[in-house]
Amino acid sequence: MSVSREPLDLIDSHVHLDDEAFAADRDAMMARARAAGVRAFVSIATSLEGSRRVIALAEAHADVYASIGVHPHEAASAAPATLAELATLARHPKVVAVGETGLDYYRNFGPREAQEDAFRAQLRLARDLELPVIVHSRDAYEDVLRILAADAPGRVIMHCFSGSVEMAQQCVDRGYYIGLGGPVTYRNARRMLDVAAAVPPDRMLLETDAPYLPPEPHRGKRNESTYLPLIAAAVARARGVAAGTAAEITTLNTIEAFGLRRIAARE
Repeated sequence: MSVSREPLDLIDSHVHLDDEAFAADRDAMMARARAAGVRAFVSIATSLEGSRRVIALAEAHADVYASIGVHPHEAASAAPATLAELATLARHPKVVAVGETGLDYYRNFGPREAQEDAFRAQLRLARDLELPVIVHSRDAYEDVLRILAADAPGRVIMHCFSGSVEMAQQCVDRGYYIGLGGPVTYRNARRMLDVAAAVPPDRMLLETDAPYLPPEPHRGKRNESTYLPLIAAAVARARGVAAGTAAEITTLNTIEAFGLRRIAARE
C-alpha cells in the first residue's frame, strides 16, 4: 500500500514567534513550517511588550495572527496602565485572542493574588470584546476552573493541557477547547495519549508552544512549528485515525475557536 507524502493541512494554534530563540532564523523557520503543511500561526504573547511584538509579526505576515496578554509569571507587572494598553491592542484587526493568561503554582514567579487579579482582568477583556481566552494552568486546575466558572468568555482554550482525562472531561463539559502539544509524543505520555483519545473531536486543537516543549525526536532542542505534523501523527495514533483526519478536524476547530473565517473575510 502506498503512503501519501502530501503535507498535512495544519494550523499551529500556539507558538511564540516573537521569542528571542527565533531571532536569527524566524523567516526560515516559518518557511520550513509552511512547507511541512502549517497554513497559519497564532503567535502568543506573554507580556505587554510581547503583545506589541506579536501584532507587528501579524502585520508583517498574512498567515500570522496575534494573541495579546500577560502570562502568570509576569502578573506582578500587570498594573492598570498595562491592562489599559492591552485593551487598546486587543482591538487590532489581527488580534484573535487574549492570553496566555492563567495561574502557575509550579514556578510561582508571580504572587498568587497578582496572578488571580491579572487572570480575572484578562478574562473580562476577552468577554467584553467577544474574543477567546488562552489559559495557562500549571498545578492550579482547581483555582483555574473556579475562576473560569465565574468569569469565562464564550470561548476558552486550555493551552498545553496536562491534566487527567477526568479534568479534560470537566473542561469539555463546559465547552472548552483542549490544546495538545509535544508531550503527546513522549515515551512516558500514557496519560496524555489517554486524553488525546478521549477528547471529543470538536474540542481538540494542536499546538507546538514553540520554542518550548519539542516533540520526540527533537527533545532537548529548540521547538518550532515545523514539528506540528509529529504532534498530529501522535494524536491520530491515539485516536485510531489517519493523520490527515486529525489534521483536518483540528484545523477546522482552530478556525472556529479563533474566528479565523471572519477575520480572513475582513482582510
